Amino acid sequence: MSRILIIGGYGGFGARLSRRLLDGGHKVLVTGRSHAKAAVFCAAHPGAEPIVADRSNGIGMVLARERPELVIDAAGPFQGSGYTVPEACIAMRIPYLDLADSRDFVAGIGALNKGAAVGVPIVSGASSVPALSGTVVRQLAEGLARVERVDIAISASNRAVGGPSVASAILSYVGKPVRVWRGQRWTQATGWQALRRERLAIADMAPLRRWIALAEVPDLSLMPDALPGRPAVTFRAGTELGFQMLALWLLSWPVRWGWIKSLRGAAPWLHKLQRITAQAGSDRSAMSVTLFGSGVERRWTLIADKGDGPEIPTLAAQLLAEDILAGRVHPGAQDASGLLTLSRFEPLFAALAIRHDIEERPATPLYARAMGARFDALPPAVRAMHDFSGDAGAAGEGEVRRGRGLAWLLGRVMGFPPAGSYPVHVAFAAQGEKERWTRDFGGHVFSSEMSQAGQGVAERFGPLNFAFDLAATDAGLEMVLRRWTAFGVPMPRWLGPRILGREWQEGERFCFEVGVGLPLLGDVVHYTGWLVRL
Repeated sequence: MSRILIIGGYGGFGARLSRRLLDGGHKVLVTGRSHAKAAVFCAAHPGAEPIVADRSNGIGMVLARERPELVIDAAGPFQGSGYTVPEACIAMRIPYLDLADSRDFVAGIGALNKGAAVGVPIVSGASSVPALSGTVVRQLAEGLARVERVDIAISASNRAVGGPSVASAILSYVGKPVRVWRGQRWTQATGWQALRRERLAIADMAPLRRWIALAEVPDLSLMPDALPGRPAVTFRAGTELGFQMLALWLLSWPVRWGWIKSLRGAAPWLHKLQRITAQAGSDRSAMSVTLFGSGVERRWTLIADKGDGPEIPTLAAQLLAEDILAGRVHPGAQDASGLLTLSRFEPLFAALAIRHDIEERPATPLYARAMGARFDALPPAVRAMHDFSGDAGAAGEGEVRRGRGLAWLLGRVMGFPPAGSYPVHVAFAAQGEKERWTRDFGGHVFSSEMSQAGQGVAERFGPLNFAFDLAATDAGLEMVLRRWTAFGVPMPRWLGPRILGREWQEGERFCFEVGVGLPLLGDVVHYTGWLVRL
């Protein structure tokens, strides 16, 4: 029987983990700032002992006095937290484990290896992310030569009310810049935006339809370098009730615009709101991981019933605690994303009202769907530029010419770059049956949405939609305008723009030329250049 000290051991996730380890035959030192709360918990759980401890004040003295065989930090929030506890554990040669979901905290844990030799396991992120999510992604990626994109989603039951630390963690990034890997480069998104409706389903179970929004977690930093192809990674989370999601989304805008510095101070109010509305909604939680690569889409979905969703964040910690105590985790500071296999979770899932499943289906690129056999006849560099089903990026150089007068003004409204020579980056992102192309000419960014139109493609710029035939030749590809609409209304061809669009190969490079002109106004924009897939 081992003595395990759990910081925050009577809190939301800490209490669940304490019970799990007690059931495993361990003695648990339940610590926190309140001796009264720790004592109440321990009175109902034989084998548990209450201890007062604050991880940010005097934790070293507690560890020196108690000398546990393992320390687990389940207190949170870890956003903005330092490494006081793991550093104390390293100094006393006590193994350490935490349930952190803070991106900087977990991704930076390896920096502790740069000092004196770390003679014990120091493991961070033993929770739903990145431990479980990383485990699932590695299994989904097996056998794939290249992974293009990973999408992760978590939606908690409204009745699974998290503690104040969970509310504080969420609000720490709402409306704040979030660094994401997209199009083979780092770019910036905004926390709790990119709102979308997600369907989470397993065969023979009623599906869940939940709103989710961009959240900041360790996976955004860890996964691109851990998988072949350096895929784009997106993590979205959400509460069950739509009005809560919409309220947080609306509040994210004043933070993004700089009107409010941060919403983190509102954490007590968010926690109270969650408690007031706790009986609304259902007791179902869900998680999904979707991976695109090598022409396939693989999706793992988990649905928890009967209020068992809050147990999920503790399962990886339970497994890793046993591994550390048994000497199966090597010494050193590391994140938990690569330490487990999905089969290890199976017995724990089976003991709960949890089901999970993996689905696979082909993922055919947009241009390949539209062109059929003609796609394979394209020059290799042209074909490669359109051969993706998740996320891709290309870089090169381009030159832009712009029209004058009203044509120049229209080009400005459309977001086209000024005349000049630029470094060019293009990010391609598949979104269901469509693709989003984001072009960056030296910091001047404009984008469009591509979709299939018969054996051709349609390109949308805001309210304007242009359908093209794709004329494939040995030399390359030409786009021939077939029809166009404005605000969904078909427009006459004679009133429409003159559009030149062609792609070809020179050496190993993909080359492009695009020109847009209007009757009476003349040329609006003309740009040409070359790209190489990243």
